[in-house]
This record gives sequence, structure tokens and C-alpha cells, in this order.
Amino acid sequence: MNFEMIMAAADRLDGHARHTPLLSSPFLDRIAGRRVLIKPECLQHTGSFKFRGAWSAISALDPAVRDCGVIAFSSGNHAQGVALAAQIHGVPSVIVMPADAPALKIENTRALGAEVVLYDRATEDRDEIGEQLAIERGLTLIKPFDDPQVIAGQGTIGLEIARDAANLGVTQAELLVCCGGGGLTSGIALACAERAPGILVRPVEPEGFDDVARSLASGQIETNAALSGNICDAIITPQPGKITFPILKARCGPGLTVTEDEALRAMAQAFLRLKIVAEPGGAVALAAALYRADAIEGDTVIAVVSGGNVDPAMFTRALSTL
Repeated sequence: MNFEMIMAAADRLDGHARHTPLLSSPFLDRIAGRRVLIKPECLQHTGSFKFRGAWSAISALDPAVRDCGVIAFSSGNHAQGVALAAQIHGVPSVIVMPADAPALKIENTRALGAEVVLYDRATEDRDEIGEQLAIERGLTLIKPFDDPQVIAGQGTIGLEIARDAANLGVTQAELLVCCGGGGLTSGIALACAERAPGILVRPVEPEGFDDVARSLASGQIETNAALSGNICDAIITPQPGKITFPILKARCGPGLTVTEDEALRAMAQAFLRLKIVAEPGGAVALAAALYRADAIEGDTVIAVVSGGNVDPAMFTRALSTL
């Protein structure tokens, strides 16, 4: 995994992924006590950043291998990204999803032409299921985060942030990233290390599912005791990846955590002030920017809103916090 792979992924994504802008609001600045810039990847194809990594990985395959089809395991956003990228490439896709994933994500994945295989997150191993199906059907496994080409695709967000922040006169800032297994965070960290060395990337996770923060603190991979039971389903993973963790360890600052209530409040503020829709897991970085001010340094903070695939009931719950 290296910076050159991110640049190559950017070339393959050109004309396919949306270049999302940096948004701002004086109302959010007031809450945070500093300038806040928001990267709304909820506006990306399929409603999350995951399309970038999926397109990067699928487009990098040998055509003969790609034509046999792909498989992925995901709580929803990676699933939709892979399904759409596969559909555009004209190849079949099979998606292994937890049965408790939001109904909207399951429905959207099927609507994009993928075959969906559901599993019990608490009692079954998604890696094992995915690998078995890949062998049986001759499919190529597109991992959700611990894959160099996926990380490269997510790293293109870092390229955009570095360029757009510089155009706004921002060369020193903390960049908060919603973090599950670390694909998005590590990709952005690699890109910023090359293109914006004054920007410090920091992962943000839900309280009780802070495996990355604890891993960074201890210097070794730590695991989560539970794999469900939080509204931030999109970023709940057992532990950071074998590929992502060394990058996180070398390139990132300390991790941050937020509560479910703070994530919901950030969703409401994003809608009220920016007119964007965020899902709980996609709002944790913004929540940290707004409600963890004492843990952040500098006069500018950048937050990635990583996804917006939220059920109406959950979004209504978020708006009730206003």
C-alpha cells in the first residue's frame, strides 16, 4: 500500500466518482468554537464514500477475472458501492450482509442487481462465509477495508481534501474521520501525509466500539468485546485491519469517541445547517468536531461525513434532538 496506488486509483475514478465539496456553516463554527469544514461523502454515489474503494478495486482487476464476478461482505455501504460498481462494469455481484443491517441498505443493494446473502452478526463469521462462497463460485472477494486497492480508492478523498483545504487557505488542521476497520482513515492519512503534511488525521468511533483508538494507544491490535448493539452500525468492526493498522499507527493522531446521542445531534445539525443527510456512523466525526472541542487543537477542524444511508425512523429520532 503506497501513495502511488492512490494516485492511480484517482485516475481510474476520474469521471466516475463525485468530487464532493468542503462545506461550512457559521452556526456549526459557533458550536465547535472554531472553524469547521465538512467533507460530505454522503453525497457520493450510493450515499457513501464506499463507492470509491469498490470502483478502485473492481476496475483494477484483470478483465477475465472481473468477468467471473465479485463478492463482498458488508453492513450496507460497502455492499451498495460494490453492487453499483459491478453493475456498471457489467459483472455479477454477491453481497454477504448482517441480518440486522438497516432495511434501506439491504433493499438498495438488491435494487442495484446484487444477490444478497444474510447472516447473524453475533453467531456467524462473515469472513468465513464470504471466502467459502468465493471459492465455490469462482468470485473475487472485495474486502470492505483491508484491501490495498480499496484503501487506495478511499485515499482519493484525502487528495480532494488536501487540494480544497489549501484553496481555502487551510494548511494546518485536525481531520476527523469516521472509522471502522480503518480503510477510509488509513487511505486519507496516506494521501494527506504526501499532499498536506500539516493536516493531522484522527479516527473517530462510537463509545464502546473504540478498537482503533485503543489499538493506537496500546500500539497493538485490540478487539471489540461486542459486535452489535449500537446505532452506528456502519462502522462497527471486530478490530482494525492487518493492512490498515500499521498505516494508522504511523500516520494518525489519537482516536476520539462519541456517544450515540452526540451522533444523533450531529445528524440533526448537519441537516439543519448544511441541508445534508447523515447516518449515525457517518456522523461521528462531525459529532467529535462539535462536541469534543477540548480534545481538538487548532483553529480549524475538518470532519468527513462518510455516509447518509439512514432509515426514516432513525432520521426522525435524530431530528427530535433539535
